[in-house]
Amino acid sequence: MFRRLLLEDAAAWFTLTAFITAATIYAAFTWRAVRMKRPQADRFAQLPFETATPAARHDTDAS
Repeated sequence: MFRRLLLEDAAAWFTLTAFITAATIYAAFTWRAVRMKRPQADRFAQLPFETATPAARHDTDAS
């Protein structure tokens, strides 16, 4: 019975550690995004989402 209690306690610590790690990573990403300088944010805003590739291009005049 005591072994099960110890294992459940260890599982709770692993869960808590994983949550704290994930929360720290998300907080760091948010902090960097909030502290980003205006020129860098403007440069990121101008990046294209799609690039034309030969496989993605559709030719309408091909017969």
